[in-house]
Amino acid sequence: MTVNDQATGQQPAATYDSAFLKACRREAVPHTPVWFMRQAGRSLPEYRKVREGTAMLESCMRPDLVTEITLQPVRRHNVDAAIYFSDIVVPLKAIGVDLDIKPGVGPVVERPIRTRADLAQLRDLTPDDVSYVTEAIGMLTGELGATPLIGFAGAPFTLASYLVEGGPSRNHEHTKALMYGDPQLWADLLDRLAEITSAFLKVQIEAGASAVQLFDSWVGALSPADYRRSIMPASRKVFDAVASYGVPRIHFGVGTGELLGLLGEAGADVVGVDWRVPLDEAARRVGPGKALQGNLDPAVLFAPREAVEAKTDEVLAAAAGLEGHVFNLGHGVLPSMDPDALTRLVEYVHTRTAR
Repeated sequence: MTVNDQATGQQPAATYDSAFLKACRREAVPHTPVWFMRQAGRSLPEYRKVREGTAMLESCMRPDLVTEITLQPVRRHNVDAAIYFSDIVVPLKAIGVDLDIKPGVGPVVERPIRTRADLAQLRDLTPDDVSYVTEAIGMLTGELGATPLIGFAGAPFTLASYLVEGGPSRNHEHTKALMYGDPQLWADLLDRLAEITSAFLKVQIEAGASAVQLFDSWVGALSPADYRRSIMPASRKVFDAVASYGVPRIHFGVGTGELLGLLGEAGADVVGVDWRVPLDEAARRVGPGKALQGNLDPAVLFAPREAVEAKTDEVLAAAAGLEGHVFNLGHGVLPSMDPDALTRLVEYVHTRTAR
């Protein structure tokens, strides 16, 4: 596929009729498609083996490792889509932000952004900054064939929260203090992050990704009014920037029950739903014209098989009237999860929903 194919909204023929992309477009599907957030790695012993001795950020910059790790859950679980193995801070690292991913902690930023002068850390992202992404996606699409590849990026708010806090935060006190205390600096920070995120997603789409997901992991910490006023313009800018490519755009956040309608309003074609809101109620909040993704509680996978199937049936029943449904967990795969439970779940959803 060429850049021009994508720019005119033409999906590669091999993946266009996949169950996953049909569900994203709210078309009839042969079965409900399944993929899992954080499926690329996390619980897989083959992932731990191939990552042994390699730091997280280094592994994200090696096309051979990215390709192998992205393919592992597709081989093992027979999921309907692969998601590109990376981390949301990769584009920040690529433009020179001094950060690292510390085991057991997460991303840690050496010089947090708290003043206007600190914005100088955030220059534009160019394709040359992430040439390893283009190379890896080229390798992946050749291996995946008819299985779509999902590209992804962190949303401006979640990236900003890491940059302002200096790392993970429970209360986001520095982030909210900046958002409320200096609204113009906050708007400029999110706008710059929207530019970086848009560029990162464009690289992935132009290299061959069939869909993209914007992760706003921490946005559930905000009220609807704060989201609409202080976050939505930047998220909408990202979605608008990739709209002309014609690939489905997925938006996901955690604890976003009160924000579901706004997540769709920001420009997503598919709204991800965590496990706290049933899908039929989520559809009411989101409104028509959107597919939904979700939303089995990841912790359910630790229960006996019969309980997993019963809870899966509840999700499928709530999804019965949706315009489009992609089955997923309500958040990511947990590291200690039995991989066989995921394999059985994929098979169960496919069997139960076969048409």
